Amino acid sequence: MPRRRSPVPDTQPVTVTAARLVRPDQAEYFERWAAEIMALAGTFPGHLGSTLLRPGAGSTEYHLVYRFHDRDALAGWERSPERHEALARCSGMVDRSRYSRVSGLESFFTAPDRADGPSRTRLTLLTITVVFGLQLVLQSLVAPVVGHWPLVLRALFYACVVVLSLGYVFMPFLTRRLGRWLRPRR
Repeated sequence: MPRRRSPVPDTQPVTVTAARLVRPDQAEYFERWAAEIMALAGTFPGHLGSTLLRPGAGSTEYHLVYRFHDRDALAGWERSPERHEALARCSGMVDRSRYSRVSGLESFFTAPDRADGPSRTRLTLLTITVVFGLQLVLQSLVAPVVGHWPLVLRALFYACVVVLSLGYVFMPFLTRRLGRWLRPRR
């Protein structure tokens, strides 16, 4: 009888967006509530940051964006009694809510369709710049060592190095450091 493998834990960062259509007369109260719940989320293990995206002109849809170290850290926040109590206080301020989550590389390439979200053009430019830099380093330092490998193995090696470096090193660091540049004020 074959042994079942235990699942590998998912340790990729997770980003959650909670979109809420706020009643116009409740906007001021909602913003105070949002500041409180983001501060509360910040006290939970694995919390990497949160932000409030305000609605654009003609909209009442707010987005609360949370980022956690991994799915387990997010689950601790989502199951907490403190979060459930806070959500109960918010229910009278909103007409409708949506909740979505992304993890790993997906969180760097999925930009919300919002005027105040990350600029897709700037994310693309940043990605091209990082990939170009990685390719230069790989071609100058690593190519002489692996130059005798078959083409398919070299291509696979380069793809793995570039994707893993993007997803785990460069993009998480650069999207934090260049947050203002990625989200220009309109």
